[in-house]
Amino acid sequence: MSGVVSLSRPYTCIFGAPTLTAVHPQIFALRYFTRCMECTFCGDDCCSFGVDIDTGEAARVAALPGLAEIVGVPPSEWFTDTPVADPEFPSGAFLRTRVHNGHCVFQVRGARGCAIHSHCLDRGLDFHLYKPMVSTLFPLTFEQGLLLASDEVIDGDLICSGQGPVIYDGAREELAYYFGAGLVTELDSIRLLAHS
Repeated sequence: MSGVVSLSRPYTCIFGAPTLTAVHPQIFALRYFTRCMECTFCGDDCCSFGVDIDTGEAARVAALPGLAEIVGVPPSEWFTDTPVADPEFPSGAFLRTRVHNGHCVFQVRGARGCAIHSHCLDRGLDFHLYKPMVSTLFPLTFEQGLLLASDEVIDGDLICSGQGPVIYDGAREELAYYFGAGLVTELDSIRLLAHS
C-alpha cells in the first residue's frame, strides 16, 4: 500500500482542533466489525483501557445530570487527575477515562456500549458534545495532522480486526460531522485513486 497522501487543504474539526492535513490510505483497506451493538463476541474488549478525553468534554460529562447514577462510580473517579497538554485537542489538553472493573468507567454496567452515548441518546442530547471524539472515531485516529488507523487495527490486536467494512466506511459519517462534507468528498476521491 502506498504512503501518506496530503490533503488539498487543511480540515479543522468544528470544535477547533485537531486539523487534518494528510491521510494514510490504510484506512481504505483495513477492516473491522463496525456494528458494535450487534457484536456477540468481543465483550467491549476495545473499552478495556479507557480513552483520551478533551478536558472540555470531561467537564461537560461531569456536569451531565443523572449520569453518575448510571455509571455507579463517583465523578471524582471518572478521569485521571493530571491534564496532558496536546494542541490536537480542542481545549489544548486531555485527560484519560479511568478503568474500573477491567473496562472504561463509562462502559454500561451489565450491558454493552458507552454510558455517555446511551445517556445522551436517552435525553435527546448530541453525544458528540460529550463522548470523547477519540472514542467516536475509533478505530480511526489522528496524529500530528494525519488521519490513520489506530495501532490496534494495524497490529491486529483489535479482536474484530479483519472483519466487516473498511474502517473508513465505519467512521465516514462521524468524519463528516467533525470535519465537514468537504473532507469526506476528498477522502472518497483518494479512496478511488488508491483502488484504481
